[in-house]
Amino acid sequence: MISRIEGELVSVDRGRVELRCGSFTYELRVPAADEERLAGLLGEPVEFHALHYLESQGQGAAYVPRLIGFGCAEERAFFEILTTVKGLGTRKALRALGLPHSRIAEAIVNKDIALLTSLPEIGRRTAETMVVQLQGKVDRFTELKPQAEGALGADRPPFVRDAIAVMRRLGEPGGQAQRLIDRALASDPALESADELVSAACRLKELG
Repeated sequence: MISRIEGELVSVDRGRVELRCGSFTYELRVPAADEERLAGLLGEPVEFHALHYLESQGQGAAYVPRLIGFGCAEERAFFEILTTVKGLGTRKALRALGLPHSRIAEAIVNKDIALLTSLPEIGRRTAETMVVQLQGKVDRFTELKPQAEGALGADRPPFVRDAIAVMRRLGEPGGQAQRLIDRALASDPALESADELVSAACRLKELG
């Protein structure tokens, strides 16, 4: 199995790249969000974290080996989780990755259906399925990574930690709970109790 591959980038075209590695040239599929960046690297040495899989042909009568190239191991790991969503196959998921994986993960964590449905190939039903099936599974991929439970806000005053805990009990994921409390504090630094903070955070959430 090929897990990493490096060579000279010789072409980028419609979700596919060709990589020259010595005497061999490999074709890899890449996420839509990476195409523009890769187009500026033609002729340069490039390394991909690869996912090697078999694609069925002729209603499963034959299988063709394929490679997908990712810019980092974290992006590959996110893709593997993304394709566990019912109805979201490999090709469809690659086209759907029109934004950085961290931004898509944040949309899933925040239940941002509007952003998810703006992605290629993602309709409302698929977006809702993504949110339901991937809750709690993609938090680590967001740009503002939440700390482990029990460590959330460990360097903050007790009433702030209590407010974050209350938001989590109300159903907010760890990272989102902390961001809402941070916004509430930024908008009114005079807040001095967990109850006041939670009320302010809930008002901010309603405002969007």
